[in-house]
Amino acid sequence: MAVNGKDMDKSLAKANEMVKESEDVKIYSHIDCDGISAGAILSLTMDRLEIDHEIEFINLDQIPELEKENELTIFSDLGSGQKLDNFQTSQSKVLILDHHPPVRKISSGENGFLEINPNHHGIDGSFQVSGGGMCYLLAKTFGYHDLSWIGVLSAVGDMQNSLSGKLTGINAGILEDGVNKGLVGSVNDLAIYGRQTRPLFVALSYFGDVKLPITNNRNEAIQFLKNLDIPIRNGKKQRTLYDLSSAEKGRIFTELVRMMSREVPPRYVRYIPRLVAGDAYEFLKEEEYSPLRDASEFSTAINACSRHKNPNVALKVLKGDRGMALDEMEMQGKEHRQYLAQKMSWIQEEDRIIHLKNLQYFQGNGIKSEVIGTIAGMILSYGDWRKPMIGFTHTNDESGGLKVSLRCSRLLAFDGIHFGHIINKVAAKVGGSGGGHSMACGAYIPGGKQDEFLKLFDETLNGIL
Repeated sequence: MAVNGKDMDKSLAKANEMVKESEDVKIYSHIDCDGISAGAILSLTMDRLEIDHEIEFINLDQIPELEKENELTIFSDLGSGQKLDNFQTSQSKVLILDHHPPVRKISSGENGFLEINPNHHGIDGSFQVSGGGMCYLLAKTFGYHDLSWIGVLSAVGDMQNSLSGKLTGINAGILEDGVNKGLVGSVNDLAIYGRQTRPLFVALSYFGDVKLPITNNRNEAIQFLKNLDIPIRNGKKQRTLYDLSSAEKGRIFTELVRMMSREVPPRYVRYIPRLVAGDAYEFLKEEEYSPLRDASEFSTAINACSRHKNPNVALKVLKGDRGMALDEMEMQGKEHRQYLAQKMSWIQEEDRIIHLKNLQYFQGNGIKSEVIGTIAGMILSYGDWRKPMIGFTHTNDESGGLKVSLRCSRLLAFDGIHFGHIINKVAAKVGGSGGGHSMACGAYIPGGKQDEFLKLFDETLNGIL
């Protein structure tokens, strides 16, 4: 499909009119970093327009239970992939701002039902614009360019820069708006998490797409830095990636590329530089060395709130509360890290990683379904990077179903494997549903279908890995 941004601009102009004509708005947004960021942009827009509104963060399975109660209902970062029959036939107006693959054909909005989705206009919603980005495009029609930084945050939280190492497409335009407003800084840097807050040797020890001597070994990481003549302290303060000079970063880049190139099969060597470096984004109004300064760290803080069912704390912070809400967010992040560490230890001590021919998995019963994906990603560095890691846990409802989460090394995604597509097909064969990104995806399957799911998934990967 050819890219047709002008038609999407016309739809955004219609959405602008729908909002301005409404006095009573209900916003439903997805309960993840992208969805919470999208909701914050919409809520700030409504505040400035002095429009009464409510916002609720939901999971996709809650959509069939929703009832139309307001003059205008807005769905952000969800809605395109779900049936909304009861809303389509109602007298109230509906606006969908989503980037996921749509199940409906493009809508004109003439009947009060307007869906704006980049995929309808030849724009890839997986990498070129997020749910928060779509909501920013609406806010931009009102002149609220200063909300662009939240659009950048939502894209990073949705991993839209994961394959290219930078924001592209509409995301690049949103970034440019943020840079022009003096709100966002963009710099090419080492692709190591924790630029602002983690001691450098700690950050290096978590670098786990390919297992190296420094992986999960802080002593080796310290020795690695000593060998490169890079101090780990400035006086009494432990240095972070943010403190390093360009020359020091260059030495780390060269050495990591050299080490990793020796560990991977020849077919992957060309991807190593993309694994080690990429663009990083800073929010220039936030304090240096705070978890809100770096986009990746900020997105993690938001996800900690969402995964522990406290999205309104993140919403308050995004809307400018740097007092009690920020304290709550930091406390939530601390509890989140403690919980993850506890469950990681349990998996390792019990030796719960089981290896099949083409995949590895662990049974995580007792682990919250909201964090099983995070733990799958963390435990990957203790397994075999050449295979995807799959985690299973029971869902929180009474259905007896299983939540499935998959994470893999970015190298597999760079090589063209899209596990989101694969898990969608395999889950459907066992009576479930799934999808997601190339390197981070998930599914819900019936409780008795785990063995069949694993068998089919392992067979599907024959000849792919």
